[in-house]
Amino acid sequence: MFPGRGGCYAQALMNNLPPSTILPEPKGALPPLNTYKECVNEEKPNGGYIPGYRTKPKCTPQILIDRYMQGEANPISLLHQLSQILQYQLEIKETGGTENIPGFYFAFCVIIDGFEYKTGVGITKKDAKTNAAKLALEELLPTLGNYTSVLPDKSDVPPQLPVKEEPIRSHVSCRAIRERKNPVNVQIPHTVRDQLTRLLHSHPEFSNCAGTTAAFVIQSAAGCDVIAFGTGNYNTRENTYSNGRTVHDSHAVVTARRSLMRFLYRHLLIFFSKTANLAEKSIFQLNSSSGLLSLKSGITLHLYVNQLPKGVAQIPANLRLNPRSISTWQDNNEISLHLSVEGKVFSVFSSALEHATSKVVSMSATDKITQWQVLGYQGALLSHFIEPVYVQNVLIGDSGCKDIRGMEISVSQRVEGITSLLPLYYCMERPHISLVPSVAACPADGSQLTHGINWSEGDSSLEVVDGLEGKTIEESPFKSGPALASRLCKAAMFHRFKLVAKEAQRENLLSTSSYREAKLPVDLRNLCVSGEGFHSQAVCGSPMSA
Repeated sequence: MFPGRGGCYAQALMNNLPPSTILPEPKGALPPLNTYKECVNEEKPNGGYIPGYRTKPKCTPQILIDRYMQGEANPISLLHQLSQILQYQLEIKETGGTENIPGFYFAFCVIIDGFEYKTGVGITKKDAKTNAAKLALEELLPTLGNYTSVLPDKSDVPPQLPVKEEPIRSHVSCRAIRERKNPVNVQIPHTVRDQLTRLLHSHPEFSNCAGTTAAFVIQSAAGCDVIAFGTGNYNTRENTYSNGRTVHDSHAVVTARRSLMRFLYRHLLIFFSKTANLAEKSIFQLNSSSGLLSLKSGITLHLYVNQLPKGVAQIPANLRLNPRSISTWQDNNEISLHLSVEGKVFSVFSSALEHATSKVVSMSATDKITQWQVLGYQGALLSHFIEPVYVQNVLIGDSGCKDIRGMEISVSQRVEGITSLLPLYYCMERPHISLVPSVAACPADGSQLTHGINWSEGDSSLEVVDGLEGKTIEESPFKSGPALASRLCKAAMFHRFKLVAKEAQRENLLSTSSYREAKLPVDLRNLCVSGEGFHSQAVCGSPMSA
């Protein structure tokens, strides 16, 4: 041994060991708080660090990390102190990642040995640097071995979005166990598959359209019955004359919902029938308290989709909404309104939307489901006659889907607290969302995906619509006429509206001259009408597209 050299050699050895091999000090009582001042590095009077100057650390990494975890240390100071002990290169640099964030913010990121951590943002440079340091420590500390197993408490930082973080694996496992025991999740997919098989039996040439199936199912004491079908994956590519005879959105869930509306119109005509025996077969009953019709007691509505709807529902399952990170603003963009252009979906904040080849856009399927769960699936025209109609279960048969967190966020959590702001009879209906078996596989070659089929209970045959053209194809089993206008177009819906208004003796509704006018709310003073004791009161019209 050479006197005076042993300590220097040991220190050099420790400095050159990789971080994972540095052993923590034995745990025990922390030193008194007044001894922590020995851990602080030399700083300039203005609080900045002296570039390139490193003092000899007098604390172990464990003490520094424990102090930080107890909220007694600054995250930037901890990074600098750990860089001296563990001998890594540290840089905190300003980035330019806030261009798409409303308002003025600073953005910084931490770089350790060339690895760039998440960007932190703030309204001041100090806040941005602090947030960047916290984000880096969240990822860095768990890699340092046994120094820490718990990150600092962030309870004082309210989350920007009401998202409950849960371990994904256990969440999915527990959900799968519960849902396998739910008879609805077994019965409805079987019912949808059986009905789809019957519909396509006579027209197998359109079986490739079934991969995007959406269906509405009514459940009653008699069992489950499919009442509306829709398939499709596109919307029109060219702007057309607004004559109401073109279907602009032919995505499966939108087509199924329009087919549901046809079913509801049919049962309204049955209800207002002059034949008592026929009227009893209607799914509707008069609600004396509201003056509107409602579904009979014991009847519930469910929605099945064979693919995870486009839009917010498809956000990553491992999405983490950290309120200090620039990714929070990016995540907010992801859960915002999405638009569909020729079947491709873009966030309204996406710059790619400006370069889309077509200017004909529609809301994404997920956004429409969210809207319908608040305003009802019946639409504005039917709201003159019936109370809002909601679905109790949304069943997703997407075999490639492993998690439905995005669907739950978009349908339920995006509209938290909206009920008190809604007109009478409306509410925020939270459907139970489940993963269930698929009823049909998507075609491997992608053939006929621009086509979509529609059907509702009472139809004698299928109708096939070209989603890019918004018109019925020549080969369709059902065609309404030489113009090839679909039975789902607005002109057809307006015709059914007038038929129901006539049967209900609603002269004020018969006087409307256009589909747009019919969607507007009607003066309550004009809604008291005679006729079979039926007294109706309008619900505030919504801007929902029918």
